Amino acid sequence: MALFEGYDDHDALGLAELVRKGEVSAETLVETCIARIEALDPQLNAVVHPLYQQARAAAAGEQSGPFAGVPFLLKDLIQTIAGVPTVSGSRFYKGWVAMEDSLLYERYCEAGLITVAKTATPEFGIQPVTEPDVFGPTCNPWDLGRTTGGSSGGTGAAVAARIAPMGHGGDGGGSIRIPAAACGIFGLKPTRGRTPASPASEHWNGFAIEHVLSVSVRDSAAALDATEGPAAHAPYHPPHHEGTFLEATKTSPGTLRIAFHTDPAMPSTPHSDCRDAVTEVARLLEDLGHEVIEHRPQHEPEKLAQAFFTVVAANTAAEIREAEAIVGRKATSKDFEVATWLSAMMAKNFTGEDVIVALRALQAETRRLTERYQDFDVVLTPTLGQPPIPHHALRPKGAEAAAQALIARTGARTALKLPGLLEKTVNEVFDFIPYTPVANFTGQPSMNVPLVWNREGLPIGTMFTGRFGDDSLLYSLAAQLEEARPWRDRKPPVCA
Repeated sequence: MALFEGYDDHDALGLAELVRKGEVSAETLVETCIARIEALDPQLNAVVHPLYQQARAAAAGEQSGPFAGVPFLLKDLIQTIAGVPTVSGSRFYKGWVAMEDSLLYERYCEAGLITVAKTATPEFGIQPVTEPDVFGPTCNPWDLGRTTGGSSGGTGAAVAARIAPMGHGGDGGGSIRIPAAACGIFGLKPTRGRTPASPASEHWNGFAIEHVLSVSVRDSAAALDATEGPAAHAPYHPPHHEGTFLEATKTSPGTLRIAFHTDPAMPSTPHSDCRDAVTEVARLLEDLGHEVIEHRPQHEPEKLAQAFFTVVAANTAAEIREAEAIVGRKATSKDFEVATWLSAMMAKNFTGEDVIVALRALQAETRRLTERYQDFDVVLTPTLGQPPIPHHALRPKGAEAAAQALIARTGARTALKLPGLLEKTVNEVFDFIPYTPVANFTGQPSMNVPLVWNREGLPIGTMFTGRFGDDSLLYSLAAQLEEARPWRDRKPPVCA
């Protein structure tokens, strides 16, 4: 079958319109996507489960929905497809096959999207880089020696390389916005509860929410229109909004009062490229008529980092226990990466009070920030603390790595209390992602907008965070920025 030469000329909504008009078939689009995976994935290592047979079968059927017949990629974490492996970046899950479709995946199908492959993620989505032991690192199409970010790194690489115009991601500490920034594409984390957290009631105490990474703003907005609404068992529902998110991309945001700063929320020394990008985008916003004011948050980085790590580590321990029940056997340190196992071991040193105190500290910071920024519509910061970092930059080395591996193997939990054993590793993670976790514990909508590239040709993301529930305003602003400084035709060296 011939491939579609105009594939890159259209976003997902544009391709769907061609399918509806009969100008291209869903089968041709799927074959084009498959051909691009076959050509590019040997360099990118973004795909972990090809689903070609069922994608071809779906493309041969009747097409409907806003994304009728459009190829799509599903992150291999949380969302499940009946009869298809879900490995979650972990060798412990190798061979496990899901029994049913998850609710969000069903909504993608109802929207007309055809899933062609599942994409790579770090183990359990914990790390902000995608280099799981079980599959190896996913490579950034802008520089194959650098990370795509994580945890939706496989989707980020594939969308940036134009394998598909849009793909699924999830964001518990920045995992949509981090790879969007590292790969030079658009990624919005919606307001907490905006999309369903099925099959669980919530992920990471509500920090994590799922949506898409895309080349265009309007694709992201239309995808949220198609999938929004919590599951019936959800413990909370997001605020009501008027109109559709797609309509918001066609509406001027008006004159906004925008705060900006580069102060990290977690311990970090942000790179000058990231700080300079905010200054550059602040000038662009002023040129567009917005009121832009530097307003510093006055975070306590060490306190926030400890609280956030406590909650994530406790959830990691719980996920290992749940995985044991799903797989049907007891886990050992050999089943997981050292960082994952040590996080779970650390959690077993926490008391129940420790976890509750950590959650309350993050809730208190949410209240403080809400009051501090109540007079602003949007807050602008860097997305990342560093440009895309080299592969394995966050992995411990030498004596540090040996000590961690020994503790994981022997289960010596008391040794985890030794000063400096894990602090360096944790601090290096937060040095890379000192900004993104804030919107996860506050629940606010937050987006990476790809507006700046550095002298090395690497994308440097800028992040906009809106008021709780006001996803529409972010989409209006993103569309205005997309028109003012288009990025769709800016493609990486490794690209279809």
